[in-house]
Amino acid sequence: MSVFLCGLLAGLAACSRAPEVPAPAAIADPWPAFAARFIEDYLEANPFFAVQAGRHEFDGQMPDLSAAGIAREVARVKAVRYQAESIPDERLTAAERFERDYVLSIIGTELFWLDRARAPFTNPAWYIDQLDPDVYLNRAYAPPATRMRAFIAYARAIPAIAADVRANLRTPLPQSFLERGISGFGGYANFFRNEVGAVFADVPDARAQAELAQADEAAARAMDGLRSWLQGERGRATQNFAMGEPLFLAMLRSTEDVEIPVAQLLAAGRADLERNTQALQAACARYLPRGTLAACVARMSAHKPQGGAVAGARAQLAQLRQFVIDHHVADVPSDEVCQVAEAPPYNRANGAYINTPGPYDRGVAYTFYIAPPDPSWSARERAAYIPGSASLLYTSVHEVWPGHFLQFLHSNRNPSRIAALWVGYAYAEGWAHYAEEMMWDEGLGAGDPQQHVGQIAEALLRDVRYLSAIGMHTRGMSIAESERMFRDRAFYDAGNARQQAARGSYDPEYLKYTLGKLMIRKLRADWIARQPGGVADPDPRRLWYQFHNQFLSYGGPPIPLVRRAMLGEVGALL
Repeated sequence: MSVFLCGLLAGLAACSRAPEVPAPAAIADPWPAFAARFIEDYLEANPFFAVQAGRHEFDGQMPDLSAAGIAREVARVKAVRYQAESIPDERLTAAERFERDYVLSIIGTELFWLDRARAPFTNPAWYIDQLDPDVYLNRAYAPPATRMRAFIAYARAIPAIAADVRANLRTPLPQSFLERGISGFGGYANFFRNEVGAVFADVPDARAQAELAQADEAAARAMDGLRSWLQGERGRATQNFAMGEPLFLAMLRSTEDVEIPVAQLLAAGRADLERNTQALQAACARYLPRGTLAACVARMSAHKPQGGAVAGARAQLAQLRQFVIDHHVADVPSDEVCQVAEAPPYNRANGAYINTPGPYDRGVAYTFYIAPPDPSWSARERAAYIPGSASLLYTSVHEVWPGHFLQFLHSNRNPSRIAALWVGYAYAEGWAHYAEEMMWDEGLGAGDPQQHVGQIAEALLRDVRYLSAIGMHTRGMSIAESERMFRDRAFYDAGNARQQAARGSYDPEYLKYTLGKLMIRKLRADWIARQPGGVADPDPRRLWYQFHNQFLSYGGPPIPLVRRAMLGEVGALL
């Protein structure tokens, strides 16, 4: 949903950099023409992004991920940034100035990861996220035979991309980066070799089936090669994953327009962790009065969904949709439903996520994916990994109602194509995480302490992610120390804690779940205070419906831009 992940490793200076180019001439076009050209040029340069957005004339095409190709893209984006910055404010309406700032935030994100943090040269996880072929396999935007042809073209590009990956990545790599690459590329190899064929098995075209088998095997061998290469690098692996404070703060500034000192960020995260811990103590006093907090969370987790997590989530979604409607949480702009499926083997580094169609797609389903436990874990760890019913309910809130699914129903319909195409990390994950506590406050669960424990457990997970990202990248925290914090403060099982701690090393942006939530809560309080009678209202929830609809109307820009639009100023973010 957003460009993410990085590490600034030793040897970075050896990475190729984009060539310096002369500043382009300022433009004279009106803003709508500039915005339209920005979109089309971006889609042309990033055809796989275009396909995911629903522009299927780009089917089967892949970007140039060679060092030279990345350098050309950096130079192109820098030129566009210069042009956008050169447009005088007086030539723009208020709505156009907002959209111009939105475009500059998109450019800032792109340049940070490609040029400043050098993610394609330092982090295998960057490629794993870039290559997900789900759009061809599970989005029914065209008949299977058409999507099969597009997938064959995609698969034929994988060997060259794999060669670029190996040429780009600078070794030695941090141990956690290696393991993510080994797992991800190995998952792709298994998926290409053993599972893609079944997706298109009903296509009655023998020649195409033979071409698919050949392309899949070549792609699988290429991924096998990357996995084997990274396995061979284990002996040289480092623990040098930390970005360092300057780069970490630059990440927040460039990608989210957030300028907050690390000490203030830490204070806000610790305060939210303590607030949620106290809420857990109160809930557990009702749910397991004589037990420890860990035992209380374990009891909640032991109540597994009937039929497993996928079946359990399917049963929850209709209930959640009706709750959103009955409680006037926000407008539901369509009758679309969200499917639930098991996550594919190449993308199981996180327990649950949603795959959303693009704004150009029509009649294409959303899919909520849930990852099964790693088969290499012990039987006890595999059993513990499956979420409890209450925890799963708030995961369903996060991913579907009224989290990502509802948010993307709104953003995909935004009249601004800029707002529809680019939804930022803190906006999307912040909204989805905000929705969990908000739904409890709205009455979901009717006061059931088991459900409250499930909701708070999800909040504690995100609090520990937030503190781990800051700690690991700016304060010298080790992965082992992060893992202990997931176990001691979020009460996570060993498998989940190990997975979450490792993720923080290669995905420092996962602090944005809590960062986004905290910024939305602050914005809500400030916005309500400015409404007639808002401060004195004994039940400010009556204004939440209006707040939610207005917030969702912006698409997905950095939250400081939303604050400026809703309040007339940015002010304090936390």
